[in-house]
Amino acid sequence: MTKKLMLVAAVVFCLALLGADAGSPKNAFTPDQINWGPPPPFVPPGAQMAVLEGDPSASSGDFTVRAKMPAGYKFPPHWHPKRENVTVISGSFKVGMGDKWDDSKMITFGAGSFAYMDPDMHHYAMADGETVVQIHGQSPLAINYVNPEDDPSKKK
Repeated sequence: MTKKLMLVAAVVFCLALLGADAGSPKNAFTPDQINWGPPPPFVPPGAQMAVLEGDPSASSGDFTVRAKMPAGYKFPPHWHPKRENVTVISGSFKVGMGDKWDDSKMITFGAGSFAYMDPDMHHYAMADGETVVQIHGQSPLAINYVNPEDDPSKKK
């Protein structure tokens, strides 16, 4: 009887510890807790973004962001100065390699897919249907457009 009582007390204690701050974890999110907002100026308008971890604009450190894109949303040819890691959360994401957009060279990545782009790899991408991707890497997150005219932060 004493062993059962001690076991019950231990379980209750553990549950109390777990539940003490369960309403407001700062490092875990369910999908409905993600705060979506407009993308930074260097990302084409029309998508929504959410920072899950870190500061993508910092001079160093880790970051994790999500991008929610409508069907047909495009990232023109570009490259990143640091490695980019992308996981497709939902929908389909098409990616092509090179300096010029070519639909025939794009590969479709469905939900659950993962890809990474080493620094300076020139690529372009498109949402095939409504799509959510998660991007993680080392700050700062930067997009260098092959054609500077594609950079939305430089448009008036």
